[in-house]
Amino acid sequence: MIGILNLANATFRSSSCLVSNSRNFSIFTNPLCFRATQVLLAEPMKKKKKLDPAIIRARDERKKKRIEKRIRSLQKFTDHMKPIYEIDVLPELLKNDERIGHLTTSLSDEEVERRRLLQREWSLYKQDQWLKDLRVIKSIITSQEIALKELKAVSKQLYKEAVEFDHLYIPYSVTGPVDTPSIQNYDSPDGEYIETTVKYIGE
Repeated sequence: MIGILNLANATFRSSSCLVSNSRNFSIFTNPLCFRATQVLLAEPMKKKKKLDPAIIRARDERKKKRIEKRIRSLQKFTDHMKPIYEIDVLPELLKNDERIGHLTTSLSDEEVERRRLLQREWSLYKQDQWLKDLRVIKSIITSQEIALKELKAVSKQLYKEAVEFDHLYIPYSVTGPVDTPSIQNYDSPDGEYIETTVKYIGE
């Protein structure tokens, strides 16, 4: 019995030296079969502090009052909207505007019918023109494909030269600076800027 305990102690010492992350051992039914488990690195859960219900209720009341105050401040300025400078016009310009507005005139029934027929005739004309152009383009593409097929059967070298892009059809050359020129005597702001955001009513 003492020999078995000594052997177990020796095994324990050798296993603890070999396995750095070991905390305890589990013994199987087979003789002398030990396994070291890894360290879980856990800690007991912290006990939550119990707050006084009066403190919690007072905290909720303060939060509720802040929200209600914000809502009241926004409701005071419901008629004030943020201006859009792109479409707003100065009142001085509106007062000095002497342009005559467009006069709305009522058209007769004959004029309305004439315009309707004219619009229909124009639509039919443009449709016929589009169909004619479509047929011409389709016939040109078909003729080109037939010609390239025949050329490929005759000479593959000529076919490759024919399908290559010819840059002479689009003569385009540009000369100019490749980089944006620097501004003379420019003082870099070095990340500093002036805040110009407008604060509107109710914000």
